[in-house]
Amino acid sequence: MLVYNTIVEKMNAGRKQLAVLIDPDKTEDASLQSLLKYSVDAGVDYFFVGGSLLINNRMDECIKILKQANDIPVVLFPGNTLQMSWKADAILFLSLISGRNAEMLIGRHVISAPYLKLSPLQVIPTGYMLIESGRPTAVSYMSNSDPIPADKDDIAMCTAMAGEMLGLKLIFMDAGSGAINPVSNQMISHVKQSIGVPLIVGGGIRTPEKAAETASAGADVIVIGNAAEKDPALVAEIAAAIRI
Repeated sequence: MLVYNTIVEKMNAGRKQLAVLIDPDKTEDASLQSLLKYSVDAGVDYFFVGGSLLINNRMDECIKILKQANDIPVVLFPGNTLQMSWKADAILFLSLISGRNAEMLIGRHVISAPYLKLSPLQVIPTGYMLIESGRPTAVSYMSNSDPIPADKDDIAMCTAMAGEMLGLKLIFMDAGSGAINPVSNQMISHVKQSIGVPLIVGGGIRTPEKAAETASAGADVIVIGNAAEKDPALVAEIAAAIRI
């Protein structure tokens, strides 16, 4: 089944979903195998693969390892147009709708479109919204884009609405890698109530309790990254917490 259809069906069934974000630069083979084992045992729904800056060219190798051991869908979460691989199942075709950098709204998409047209990847148009998290993050720096202020729920809500009206199939609210503060429950709730497409939320989710709050507030897919890298056993705890 196509990845997007799976996301929608699970959302409609009221099932909260978990994605583990894998940064190929940060994950050596041994630690990747450990994270993979915990993720498979916990029944995570997706692996997202990508990062703000890849320097070791391990994308294909990382995806190959993930796909050899299980049938969990692998979805590209690219930080730039170089982070492409036909070995994945799908790609989040990210348009940074929270910012005003034209390159991140449409410019880089023009460059990658011919490649994606030829690829077997399922392309999922995704409205990507950076939310202020207490400190500058790699993604805000690399995208040359200011995040939406953490206390401006109305701006986040209207931005998400506009993204859906433009035809984007997912809305992804991200506090960024290593965020001090995750996206607030109130902002998540306001955004979810204003859109009909699935809502993904990531950044700064470090505990099962916070993951459960994020899910209850309205996130359909919860993304964990840094916390899972540091403690792979946390994957099972978060998976159990959001599916109560």
